[in-house]
Amino acid sequence: MEKEYLEFELPIKEIEDQIQKCRALGDESEVDVTDTCAQLEEKLAATIEETYSNLSAWQRVQLSRHPSRPYTLDYIKALCGDSFMELHGDRNCADDKAMIGGLGKIGQQSFMFIGTQKGYNTKTRQYRNFGMANPEGYRKALRLMRMAEKFNIPVVSFIDTPGAYPGLEAEERGQGEAIARNIYEMLTLKVPVIAIVIGEGASGGALGIGVGDHICMLENTWYSVISPESCSSILWRSWEYKEVAAEALKLTAQDMKKAKLVDCIIPEPVGGAHNDRKATFKAVQHEILKAFKRLNKVNPTTRIKQRRKKFLNMGVFDE
Repeated sequence: MEKEYLEFELPIKEIEDQIQKCRALGDESEVDVTDTCAQLEEKLAATIEETYSNLSAWQRVQLSRHPSRPYTLDYIKALCGDSFMELHGDRNCADDKAMIGGLGKIGQQSFMFIGTQKGYNTKTRQYRNFGMANPEGYRKALRLMRMAEKFNIPVVSFIDTPGAYPGLEAEERGQGEAIARNIYEMLTLKVPVIAIVIGEGASGGALGIGVGDHICMLENTWYSVISPESCSSILWRSWEYKEVAAEALKLTAQDMKKAKLVDCIIPEPVGGAHNDRKATFKAVQHEILKAFKRLNKVNPTTRIKQRRKKFLNMGVFDE
């Protein structure tokens, strides 16, 4: 599959194309291109270092939306293999394809996995509603979390959504109530809850499955009450100021960690999670198991108190 490049990655693409042409020239003729290729390789390494060492907030937003980036099901399959069993339906209305969940094992430890799922092409994006869950999606997630609590199974939540579905029919079926109910109920779950932002974390759509004891963000993800484009359209009546909005919103993992809204940042391979999926999956697995080991030692009552305190302290400051 042909590698896809973002706008700010085009200088890297140009050098990679030059290296490919250089090697092709050496293969097709007797010309020695070893030194030229070596110089281009050095230039490529320097360009990659310069490009990814100083990413802007908007560039990180772009990386979080990269079409080759792994999604929720990719993480679950990599972590659980064939042990994952997907569960469907909210037992009330429908089975939301944008919200997936089920039981799986990492090693010998069972987990209840839930998360928002995007599509890989036009057909699957429509099928998954572009990762925007309806009320029945959040009710399905809550049903599975309650099931996990009943059988004392820890919950792992993968967040990657541009927001909850804003359609009229979703509002008619109680979108706001469903998200609010999840936030309320997740504050009382007796089992450990680990939430990880693996892509976009927008608005209540993300928070509806994001209340946890341990909250992580991958390095090139974002978490905010509103997307940069929507913020720009509200404040400036245009999407042209999305880069300014991204900086002002302080939505990157680094900003969120500094504000003490998340507990940790999971490093990504150079160029983003899609550049080395295996390394990314390994890092996520390590963080899940490390967090579970710590949280599992805490008494459930104490863990609930600490979880509530964590969220009650958000937005509170002393002068």
